[in-house]
Amino acid sequence: MRGLADKRVLITGGAGGIGTATVARFLKEGARVVVLDHDSAALTRVTREQPALSGTLQADVSDAADVARAFEELDALWGGLDVLINNAGISLRHRFMDISPQEWRQVMDVNLNGVFYVAQQAARRMLAGAGGVILNMGSTNGLMGYHYYADYNASKAGVIELTRSMALELAPTVRVNAVCPGFILTPMQEAEYTMEMRHAFASKLPLNKLGRPADVAALFAFLASDDAGFITGQHFVIDGGELAGGLASQA
Repeated sequence: MRGLADKRVLITGGAGGIGTATVARFLKEGARVVVLDHDSAALTRVTREQPALSGTLQADVSDAADVARAFEELDALWGGLDVLINNAGISLRHRFMDISPQEWRQVMDVNLNGVFYVAQQAARRMLAGAGGVILNMGSTNGLMGYHYYADYNASKAGVIELTRSMALELAPTVRVNAVCPGFILTPMQEAEYTMEMRHAFASKLPLNKLGRPADVAALFAFLASDDAGFITGQHFVIDGGELAGGLASQA
């Protein structure tokens, strides 16, 4: 991709799943990468697996003060930021009537509040510098209803609308877009779905397969690059064709 070499890229939730694949892709593109994650063991692992990393930051994205502290550490390292991959998120599979207030807050705190806290810190630095790109992690769950994920669905719908609003206010200095994956086979999905459930889902997709983290990483790389220089305020679905007709329309 054009224009990613030597860019300063921060990837939240970069120590697992889609985040790890995104780290590998941006390093391959010649970017400088720092990973922010709350899991110290996972940070140790990604540092071992990706020795070209510029550094790691341990922080809880749901804690505004902790995010601010992490960005102060980033300032000491780089003195600025070019690209934010706002990827950190969680999901809990349960029925709407079984969601506790604590679980609702937990999902919202990470998936929506966390995206806001990190994006605001990144935008301050980009506006004060030469501009940049912010890519927020949405989901097809934010575009249509899914059983058993009411809290997750609501948080991702919020991310998509936040992305649009940020794009309007931060233009023309900062481009902001959202990436909305469908079923991507990550460790989080592997823990929530049995092999039979995965095969059943894949069989209904037009492409007849589940997505891989590297697929999403490739989309992040394109949207962060100069090749996407006229794109902002959009959400990009990457779902194997799921939303083209809806799973219910599949034979």
